[in-house]
Amino acid sequence: MRSGSSSASGSKACREKMRRDKLNDRHPGRSSKVDKAVILVDAARMVTQLRDEAQKLRESNESLQEKINELKAEKNELRDEKQRLKTEKDNLERQVKALGSQPGFIPQAPAIPTPFSTPSQVVGGKLVPFVGYPGVSMWQFLPPAAVDTSQDHMLRPPV
Repeated sequence: MRSGSSSASGSKACREKMRRDKLNDRHPGRSSKVDKAVILVDAARMVTQLRDEAQKLRESNESLQEKINELKAEKNELRDEKQRLKTEKDNLERQVKALGSQPGFIPQAPAIPTPFSTPSQVVGGKLVPFVGYPGVSMWQFLPPAAVDTSQDHMLRPPV
């Protein structure tokens, strides 16, 4: 009986081998990856490729973090500058209100050729200096709102 069973298993093994060969012949595009060396080489190649990709991603992440930190610092600087400018604007507005509430009085001088000239009188079409009047300009003691001449054409039209 043993001899019969061995021949039966032998023919079964032959039939199984033939069946596997037919299946392999149907799929010629597949490479035989059953070899351990081929599997190890593919795995090693994939691991090195993934390591390289991970390193590139780490470097990209570091550069993006540096950029984020730079932008945060710039944002903080801009916020500080904005706050400083806002404070400066508020101070200037307060000064303008304070100067605007003071009554500005500019005496009508007969003729003042330049703001820093010596005081003088017009006699016969000629400028004659005031006697006993210091040669120092008084414009520097007037508030800036009183000295401003940008709106004169609207406030005091020519006659």
